[in-house]
Amino acid sequence: MAEILALVEARLVSALGEPDARADVTFLGTDRVQVLRFLDGDIVRYATLGMSGAPMADPTSPLADPVKGPRAELVLSVRGGLADTDQVLRPLAVLAASPQVEGVIVAPGASLDLGEPLWPGAPFTSVLVAESGGLVEDLELDEPMEPVRFLPLLPMTPNEAAWKRVRGAQELQERWLTHGTDVRDPLRTSVPLD
Repeated sequence: MAEILALVEARLVSALGEPDARADVTFLGTDRVQVLRFLDGDIVRYATLGMSGAPMADPTSPLADPVKGPRAELVLSVRGGLADTDQVLRPLAVLAASPQVEGVIVAPGASLDLGEPLWPGAPFTSVLVAESGGLVEDLELDEPMEPVRFLPLLPMTPNEAAWKRVRGAQELQERWLTHGTDVRDPLRTSVPLD
C-alpha cells in the first residue's frame, strides 16, 4: 500500500506541482487519508491520498479482493479566495473513506452526498464524480492491479443533485455547459433547471 501511495503522490506532484499544505484524517476502522492542497493561480486544488491504497470492493461480494478492483483518488478544484474552502478537507476525506466504510465503488457519473455543506456556507452538499484522465493522468499499476484513476469532483447544489437523479449525469453536465456554468465557483447558484 505504501508503495502505491508513493507512486500516486508522485503522479499528483508531476501534474499539479508541490502541495503547499496537507492534512491527515483518520476514521475509526479505516486507513488514513491525506488531503493535499495545490495552488494554481487563482485555482485551489484539493486531492485525496490514501483512497487508492486498496481496491474498491463490490458491496455484493462476500470477500474483498486485496489486489483486483478499481482504485481512485478524488480531486476538487475551486476558485480561491472567495470562500473558506479549506474547510473541505474533512468532507473530502469522508468521501475518500466511503469505499472502506460503506462498501461503495466510486465511479464517473456517481453522486456522493455529504448531507451537509462541503465547507461552511457552501451551497453544495454533494458532488458529481466526473471522468478521469484530464487534469491528472491515470496511473498504471502492475498487473493484475487496475490503474489508479484521479476522479474530478464537481460540486452540486441540492436542486442539481435531485435533477441529476432524474435526468442523469450527462444531462446535468450538458446543462452546465449550455449555461456557461463555472463549476469551480464556490459561490455559484444552481444552474437553471426548467
